[in-house]
Amino acid sequence: MIEKIVRNARRLGLVVLLGLIVAGCAGPGAFNTIADGTDSRLMLQGHDPVAYVTAGKHTLGRADIKSEFQGVTYRFASAENKAIFAKEPARYAPQFGGFCSNGIAYGIPWGGDADTWALIDGKLYIFGGQASKNYFMMDEKKNMALANEYWEKEIKDSTPVIQRYKRLLFHVPHYKTGKELADEFEKRKAAK
Repeated sequence: MIEKIVRNARRLGLVVLLGLIVAGCAGPGAFNTIADGTDSRLMLQGHDPVAYVTAGKHTLGRADIKSEFQGVTYRFASAENKAIFAKEPARYAPQFGGFCSNGIAYGIPWGGDADTWALIDGKLYIFGGQASKNYFMMDEKKNMALANEYWEKEIKDSTPVIQRYKRLLFHVPHYKTGKELADEFEKRKAAK
């Protein structure tokens, strides 16, 4: 038992140290960004956040039509979409910093593919693939409540890499493995 505690303490110490090193390279707040050209903190892998809502699809933005919101860069497919975003950026920006919403329900800011998404109550939620979206939607209300709680209490002002490894080492009480989620999804699908 003592050995396990010491091992976990060492792991956490290593995670914190690595996180502090990485934190020097990161900007403020937890956002799922990439670097592309002159944009060092590009959201949605360059996709237009307005197009998800107005066109109902993910659409690549143009590098020459962009703006910043909360310290990250968004690209737009048109000047019109940029103007729409400028009026209400919080309405169009992805929830949970563009990380996989299912991961956030487990306290893990990880993944987030711009082409796997859902509009829920008019807001944009990104997922780390179709399976993650399926698992989240199995119990949307419960998962949304969990995701909002972990986002507010642990993630939104964190260094994502530290938070990620913290929760990979120390799981949330409701943690389920990918296999457990896949089995549950298949059972629900078969019951329909």
